[in-house]
Amino acid sequence: MMRILPALIAAAALFGGMQLFQNGSGESAADELAPSNSYRLVANGGEGDCAITRGASISDGLSLLTVAPNCRRLLPGIEHAKFWRQQQDGTVAFSVDGIDPIVTFAVADGDGYESYVPATPLLSLAAAEDLKTND
Repeated sequence: MMRILPALIAAAALFGGMQLFQNGSGESAADELAPSNSYRLVANGGEGDCAITRGASISDGLSLLTVAPNCRRLLPGIEHAKFWRQQQDGTVAFSVDGIDPIVTFAVADGDGYESYVPATPLLSLAAAEDLKTND
């Protein structure tokens, strides 16, 4: 029994060390991915902005969406959007029902997206951490 206990302790320490090594500083992979799901919606070159959060994936290309209530100032009705749909061509549409878009974005030059439907107001969507590094 005395020989088994040190062996079990050594095995537990080795396993724990491997887990810590694989997870880096102990932060989960979800913590690292979460910021890429946070966006800023900006109207007409910075005249106003609000928070957008892409949530859990529901099906292929369809995710939950949280739109801050103050986004209504940028595009009335957008605050009701509940779904983010990513198309094969890279376009993104926000909708209430997962089907009928309120606004549709194309991939912009560089990072983020720019709206093209409706044509006005022009909206841009960029990852929140991208905006922080540019300030």
